[in-house]
Amino acid sequence: MPAPVQPTDVCDVRCFHTEDVSRARSLLAGEPTYDGLANLFGALADATRARIVHTLLRQELCTCDLAAVLGVTESAVSQHLRVLRHLGLVRHRRAGKLVYYSLDDSHVAQLVQIGLAHLGHRAETLGAPVPASARRAS
Repeated sequence: MPAPVQPTDVCDVRCFHTEDVSRARSLLAGEPTYDGLANLFGALADATRARIVHTLLRQELCTCDLAAVLGVTESAVSQHLRVLRHLGLVRHRRAGKLVYYSLDDSHVAQLVQIGLAHLGHRAETLGAPVPASARRAS
């Protein structure tokens, strides 16, 4: 739930600066781009999927190993991996009867590392303990 609007969050007068608005609008991409971006971040908005991607930062793992690392069922891991694969965040390879997963490219790793670094920065700013994963990511 968003925080309620505080008087300091909005302008005291209602106006807009035509040139600034025009320049900002010209820099926007098409709606499909933002739909894709929302889907990408939506995939990472699930804690289990974020943990899967974070785990795959360091090594390729089979479905069974991912389930053991995360403490969830293989079926649950498989469902999450399907979403991540559909969005191009992970790729898989078959080795006999095993299916191994890895991150699709370095951009995915960067997204997670930047997110973890931001969480560490926010924790420091707010005086909270910095999560170990955030310290390692930076």
